[in-house]
Amino acid sequence: MAHHKSAIKRIRQNAKRRARNRYYRSWMRTLIKKVRAAQSREEALPLLNQAKSLLDRLVVKGIIHKNKAANYKRKLEKYVNQLA
Repeated sequence: MAHHKSAIKRIRQNAKRRARNRYYRSWMRTLIKKVRAAQSREEALPLLNQAKSLLDRLVVKGIIHKNKAANYKRKLEKYVNQLA
């Protein structure tokens, strides 16, 4: 256990940030799964736009790297474009 006041506060902050980051990552993964589960382009397009928006927000928040977001978006767009 930490003995310094600042270390105790740092532990609290890290726990809060970790919980927030886990929530956003889970949300991101769920949204990606929904896009990949879509059977038609009409069904997938709104989900794709929602996923792209979320990925961009997570980059700004520093939760994922910008290249990782770009790769996710590219793969999802490729999937949606090949749908009939």
